[in-house]
Amino acid sequence: MKRTILFIMAVTFIAACSPNPKDEAATKIDSICSELFPADEPGAALLVLQGDEIIIDKGYGIADLESGSAIDGNTSFCVASISKQFTAVAILQLAEQGKLSLEDNIKNYFPEYKADFYEKIQIKHLLSHSSGIPDARDRSNEERSIFANEEYVMQYLPDLEVINFEPGTEYEYINPTFLMLGSIVEKVSGMPFTEYVKENIFIPAGMEHSLFFEADKEHLIPNMAHGYRYEVVSDNAGEPAANEGDKKIIKEWREYDYGEATFFATKADGGLYTSTHQFVIWEKALRNHTVLGEEMLSAAHSPQIEVSNSRFSSYQKRPNTWYGYGWFIEPAKESSPLKIYHTGSNGGFKSIAARYPESETLILLFSNRNELDPYAAIKPIEKVLGL
Repeated sequence: MKRTILFIMAVTFIAACSPNPKDEAATKIDSICSELFPADEPGAALLVLQGDEIIIDKGYGIADLESGSAIDGNTSFCVASISKQFTAVAILQLAEQGKLSLEDNIKNYFPEYKADFYEKIQIKHLLSHSSGIPDARDRSNEERSIFANEEYVMQYLPDLEVINFEPGTEYEYINPTFLMLGSIVEKVSGMPFTEYVKENIFIPAGMEHSLFFEADKEHLIPNMAHGYRYEVVSDNAGEPAANEGDKKIIKEWREYDYGEATFFATKADGGLYTSTHQFVIWEKALRNHTVLGEEMLSAAHSPQIEVSNSRFSSYQKRPNTWYGYGWFIEPAKESSPLKIYHTGSNGGFKSIAARYPESETLILLFSNRNELDPYAAIKPIEKVLGL
């Protein structure tokens, strides 16, 4: 009996002393991110969720260099093109309600668009970046481009004379077509796009601290980060560094978001400000079908057009990659699970939100430094997690 008790005590002691695998993973991931993001520079918020358990939730670096505020899970970042999934869900909600069909042609909603090819382009082609519409935004006036709104970006569409390919046959990543989707939401619902998303997505999901950027409402964004890029500012004599020669070049982090970056403030294609904590709420709303039914969500998360062999676009073009409706899809292979994700790049903001349904894993990396490659940055994190 005594030996049995001693054995049980020994096993209990060993178990207590053994490292928890999730704690080990968190330590390794923290080490990876601490190296990527120095404490005194713009950085990132990281959150990893598995099932209902948060593995790591941590901020690295500075959200606002002027105030010195640190990044944490409540810091609001512009997540750029990650915003597209919210636009897609808005359209898919209206389809669920029978207020539109994904097979509707674009001419129905934009009768002022002159070309006949608009009759062949369907809503589903806009959702999957397979419309054939080229990105012919007017970039001739840099200052105007920096402060561009939806009307300015979309002004070329009514008189467009040619598309790049037959709708539904190729992938070409295009931002203005998601502005068209935002306009369709407004036409069908009778509500401004931002109000529709707030009332039908953010509030039901519980995302009360997420909102789209508007220049006159910037002060409403909670715990707002600024985007930054590392710029050459002068030589060691204080002169502008036009001719480097043997001079020591001085570089600084400079703000690079609204007012400095082109096409920053449009909404349906990339204007959402949110935090990692808010995005976890979004993930749970998707899992629980709070905002979208199973059938429509499954369509959004299914391959609709192949990205890998595109002749027209390099954005996220890599092997085994497709686009759904508002998400990139990497189907499961022997060496890797199904991955549903989107990256975002706008001014100094670079981010990624990646879901792995098989293990109910979510990796969020929201950054405010423009040199980051977010897709590559989470690769070592995926390795630690066995994904």
